[in-house]
This record gives sequence, C-alpha cells and structure tokens, in this order.
Amino acid sequence: MVDSAPRPRQLRHVVVLGANGTMGFGSGALFTRAVPKVTFLARTRDKAAEGLAAAIRQVRSPTVADRVEVGSYSEDLERALADADLVFEAVTEQLDLKHEFFARIDAARRPDAIVATVTSGLSIDALAAPRSESFRRHFLGLHFFNPPNVITGTELVPGCDTDPAIVDFVETFAARELGRAMVRTLDAPGFAGNRVGFQLLNEVAQLAEEHGPSLMDTLVGRYTGRALPPLATIDLVGWDIHRAIVDNIHALCPADERRDTLALPPYMARLMASGTLGSKSGRGFFARDGKRKLALDPRTGDYTPIDELPKPEGVEFIRDVTELHRVGRYADAMACFAAARGPMAALAQRVIAGYIAYAYARVGEVTETIDGIDRIMGFGFNWAPPSVLLDVLGPEATIGMVKAAGLEVPDALAAAAALPAPRFRDAGVDVGKFFVAA
Repeated sequence: MVDSAPRPRQLRHVVVLGANGTMGFGSGALFTRAVPKVTFLARTRDKAAEGLAAAIRQVRSPTVADRVEVGSYSEDLERALADADLVFEAVTEQLDLKHEFFARIDAARRPDAIVATVTSGLSIDALAAPRSESFRRHFLGLHFFNPPNVITGTELVPGCDTDPAIVDFVETFAARELGRAMVRTLDAPGFAGNRVGFQLLNEVAQLAEEHGPSLMDTLVGRYTGRALPPLATIDLVGWDIHRAIVDNIHALCPADERRDTLALPPYMARLMASGTLGSKSGRGFFARDGKRKLALDPRTGDYTPIDELPKPEGVEFIRDVTELHRVGRYADAMACFAAARGPMAALAQRVIAGYIAYAYARVGEVTETIDGIDRIMGFGFNWAPPSVLLDVLGPEATIGMVKAAGLEVPDALAAAAALPAPRFRDAGVDVGKFFVAA
C-alpha cells in the first residue's frame, strides 16, 4: 500500500534571483546556514560568480562555497526551478521587471514551491495578482535588512491569498534555522520598518537644507537611541534606494498625516542628477578628503571640512545625556533630554517626538500591534523602539513633547501611556543595547 500522507515540508534547495546584488548574495549566503543547496542566478554566469565571491567575502564561511552553484537566467533558470523548494527573488525594485520573472517562475516551479520576494515596499498583492492560484497561495514577502548576516530583523509579509500554513512554515524556519527576529507586517507601502524609519530619515534630510547635515546628525545622533545617525544612514543605504522608498510611500499614502515629511527634498533630486548617491559614489551628505571628513552644503552642493564649520551653540545638553547613557542611567538621560531648553533642543525633541507619534499612529495600518513596530525598529534598524523611548522618557514627558511639536497624540500612544511600565514587551532584551553607542 502506497503512503499518500503529505511529507513534512523541508527546504533542501533554494534558488536566488538577483544573486549579484548586495541583498541577493547576502540573503543567499544566509540560506547556506541551513540549506544544503543554494543556486545563485544572475544575468550571466559571471555575474552570479561575482555574487558568490562577494558572499564568501562577506560571511567568511566555507559552507557558502561548498553549497552554492551559479548560473544565468537564460540558461539555467528553468532547470534550477525544477527541484527548488524556495525561490527567493531579489532583482531590481521595479514592478514590471519582477512581473517578468514571476511569469517565468510560475511556468516552471513545482506546485508546492514557495516563492518569496525581498521587496522593501512594493505591494505583495500587486506583485502576485497576474499569477496562478498556486503561485499566489505560495507567495509572500520575506524582507531581510542589509546586511542579513548582521541584522536579524526580518519582515514577513503575506498577501491576501497566501496560505497561512506557508506563512507559519517560513516564519518558523527563518526564526529557528536562520536566527531571524521575525515580524509579521501588513501589506502596506513600506511595510513597517521602512514606513516608520524612512519618515524620520527623510524629515532629517529636509531639515539639513536649513541646518546642515553635520548639525542634524549631531542633534538626532546616537544619544537618541540609534546605531548610526540619520544622514549617515542614508549615505550608507544609498540616495537612490532612499528615494525609491520615500517616493513609493509618498505616492501611495495620500492620507498620511505627515505626508509632507515624506517628500524627497528637491536638493537631493538635483544632486542625484549629477551623480551624488551617497557612500557608493564617494559623496553624499558626507565625503572625505584624505583623513578629513567633509559635510555637504545642500544649498550650493559644496563640501566643507567638518572641523572648519562653526561650532553650534545650544547643544551642550547632548554631552550631559551621553554621560548618563554611559553609566546605564537611561531614564535619567532621556529626562535630561526632555528637559533641555533652547532652539537646538526643541528641534531634536521635535524629531524624536515625531518618530514616537508616527510609529504609534501606524498601529493597525502596518502591524496589528505596536510590538511588531518595536521589534523591527529595534532589530531591523537598530534604533530604540518607540515603546522603549516611551518607557525611558515616561508618559508625561512623551505626551508633552508630542504636543509641543504640534502633533496629534495617536490613540494607540495615549492608550500605551496609560499602561504601567514596561511597555516594551521583549523581556529577554536589555534596553541598554539601544543606547550602547551613545
């Protein structure tokens, strides 16, 4: 008698499309931790081989070379898909291009093969809409953050037709076998992390036109609970990637209460046209002249050594906050921050209050609860989660800062403020990790 019972699902072969890109080879290397066979595909076999070499350099693990084979889309895609358990798509963030690949995948995949996209904000339902019912049931977003071997925060984004059993399987596999800090998000523009994170990044970029990048990265720097200041982050991510994310959110979220802060600053568009793309182009908000760090003047496009810029007045409070962080007095540190006075302190408070309010206003839109936003900001962006800031600032100071910034207090924030501390619910995490770089 033949046993017709379904066999437990396993991932024995993963095919990565776009394996020559940073996210493609980084994600592919991550899969080799738990998957015996990973196929890197790119436009040419040589490009895929370049991705493999980059993956080996990035993670310095022998399992990458041992478990990866390379190929091209034209010669090897259909063959590789024939026995793939998971197809991981990491091609350029263009809807039409992804649709072309998904049509080929749909025609060649096994009926039970999972298809995941690493898109950072394109709609999962829109990507899957033209495909077969089987494809749609096995399709979801699996958004790693760069570099995946370092940043554990990962968004899992089901579509409206995704089989719940597939979602559960991918979530369990990624958490247990890949060590991911998983967050289920709704299929909203930017999902959770980029929706909240890039609002702050873009607002700081807007403010840099008046105040300069060096001052803004000082005011919204590590002492506010982030591993890297905002404009240095945009340089690292790339101005082109930043633009793609904020343009997408700005276009698709006309009712967003802070939509004005999601409009790309015109000076960034102007400088991008002349080749300014951040670290990848050698210049962005910051550049280097030998050992000297330079800062951009957004109004002229010129760069000035930071050590020649006038020393800003009214930022002495940052030193006091930082000293308290260094001895683990996080609540006292942020109380000092909230109590600081003067235009520079008010500007920093306005941005941080905006981050907290904006995150809580997204509850129900990007995640079901604030917990998901907390986790992706903490483990995807390495920023102090909004609930951590609410805990260390305290409800009165937090609500006061939001109102002083001229912002509405979201219902979810008012409800959280009425709860006893701690509101950040990951008991296994020392909140000091978010302020360690202060």
